[in-house]
Amino acid sequence: VGFIMICRNIFSVLFLLDEAVRCVGSSAAVSGSGAHGWRAPVDCVKASDLCNVNHQCSSRYRILRQCLAGRDRNTMLANKECQAALEVLQESPLYDCRCKRGMKKELQCLQNYWSIHLGLTEGEEFYETSPYEPPRLASIISGMDSTVMKGNHCSDTGKPCNPCLDAAKACNLNDTCKKLRSMYISVCTRVSPFQSPEPCNRKKCHKALRQFFDRVQTEYSYRLLFCSCRDTACAERRRQTIVPSCAYEDKVKPNCLELRTTCRNDPLCRSRLADFHANCRVTPHSITSCPNDNCQACLASYAGLIGSDMTPNYVDASYTDITISPWCTCRSSGNMEDECEKFLKDFTENTCLKNAIQAFGNGTDANSIARTPSLPAIPSVKTKAETERFTEPLVTLSTPGYNMCVSSTGANL
Repeated sequence: VGFIMICRNIFSVLFLLDEAVRCVGSSAAVSGSGAHGWRAPVDCVKASDLCNVNHQCSSRYRILRQCLAGRDRNTMLANKECQAALEVLQESPLYDCRCKRGMKKELQCLQNYWSIHLGLTEGEEFYETSPYEPPRLASIISGMDSTVMKGNHCSDTGKPCNPCLDAAKACNLNDTCKKLRSMYISVCTRVSPFQSPEPCNRKKCHKALRQFFDRVQTEYSYRLLFCSCRDTACAERRRQTIVPSCAYEDKVKPNCLELRTTCRNDPLCRSRLADFHANCRVTPHSITSCPNDNCQACLASYAGLIGSDMTPNYVDASYTDITISPWCTCRSSGNMEDECEKFLKDFTENTCLKNAIQAFGNGTDANSIARTPSLPAIPSVKTKAETERFTEPLVTLSTPGYNMCVSSTGANL
């Protein structure tokens, strides 16, 4: 009998402990408090909703928003109440939240993300953390129809070939692609009313371009943007894809650091730029120079910049040497010239981006990954160790059927 009583007491204690753990877990899920490692990340819209139902979190979040309104970071951190609010919010779901590109309420999600992360950075960082969910490793052409990719490059040198023209024809056979492409071309070529000196409404043009690249399947949009060329006519058609006279070019080229400041004042542009740096930044000791050799992620981040203040494009109609750049210059940079050149070269001398574009344009099979050992990194004299970069491409992805981008994991971006 004594033994049975002991067992009953033990089971009772275990039951009560189990219930207590459930209660604590349930409370933590609502409040978002607890160690970061035990908290499942959520999107920043949901994280804000979770914060709003918790009195402590919502009051501190309100304080932080007031602290950030019209103040620079140093002024904010000098205020003890602002600092206390920030410390509390680091234990909330907002700290770990992320966003998805093209999601419903994307802008609201990004605004929520930066509302807390702007206070966490130590001054203005050269490379900011992307607010978007990290990409899954995927083939650069995964999920694409083989017949579509077959026409993406020229295989017979004796026959006329213009993959960019073929890409436009393929787009016209898809209702969504045709509709949204016609829309942005119409908006971006429309002359402003009242004889305005501006050739078009750039804001509306950028919005139409974002809708196109966010909503159209990549097997159509990427073919237009990254088609492989072997003559000037084809390369010029590729350059004209985004209607650069409206979406890209301007009367005067601003300084690149000024353009970066303009971009970072807009949550969407800031996020897309951070994502570009996260996925296209030249990486030492990788075969393609891309982070995790994920060329698909780089292409997605590049396309994500189109339609923002930092819209990039091909600088000319060269089909032998691809050069990408935003519409800016490093002239008149003063003592910031080194930083400006470093920023600009992340576009103009980006071997990861070039290799990704060439690999896609060749329509290569991502299952045949090259096993060529990568060369050691060559540090730039202008950057710190953590921002090492290559000064020359590791490889040239110019041969169809040859690709060093990651193999498909069955997951598309």
